[in-house]
Amino acid sequence: MKVILLQEVKGKGSEGDVVEVARGYAVNYLFPKKMAVEATSGALKQLEARRHNIEKREAARRTDAESMAASVGGKTVTVEAKAGDEGKLFGSVTAQMVAEAIEAQLGVEVDRRKVDAHGHIKTLGAHPVTVQLHKDVKVELVVEVVPEGGVVEGAGAPAPVVSEPIAAEDVATEEPADADESAAVEEPAEEAVATEDADDAVADAHSTEDTETQ
Repeated sequence: MKVILLQEVKGKGSEGDVVEVARGYAVNYLFPKKMAVEATSGALKQLEARRHNIEKREAARRTDAESMAASVGGKTVTVEAKAGDEGKLFGSVTAQMVAEAIEAQLGVEVDRRKVDAHGHIKTLGAHPVTVQLHKDVKVELVVEVVPEGGVVEGAGAPAPVVSEPIAAEDVATEEPADADESAAVEEPAEEAVATEDADDAVADAHSTEDTETQ
């Protein structure tokens, strides 16, 4: 059946286009979502009456798309993802992730359904991506996939921490302190011996006097 598109429909056309689609597709999808109406004679007359406004809006959309293409074309956006050995991802980078990265890093909002990653992105590194900004405007950019947190899981244990050797001057500085401590310990012992010798001499003198007296 013939329908009049009320907005751009991927693979079908833009606002104001009269296209042929399957009845089930129109009744179950396009009509409920208000994306199209049946191309009756009355609807076609209304379409002609507002054709100028439709063309004006379409020209504005194309101008906006060309402006966005100029600002993001050839740019690189970064996406973090969990990766294992040899840079293989646990899962894949989705179109939604790419669209969010473009908006956050380049300030351009794009429809995730218009992001073409040319297959699934399942490895770290740079990947070309195409974004359809308008039916007549496409832009190419690069998605750089990096490991989440900057670490690749399973890449090996961190290097052991090695203690720094003690400098020779530090050892030399400690030796005098050890010598002083030894001397401090030995001095009281020498004084004690001298005291004992003096006591023995006094005791001998008293003993001699007692003998002479007798």
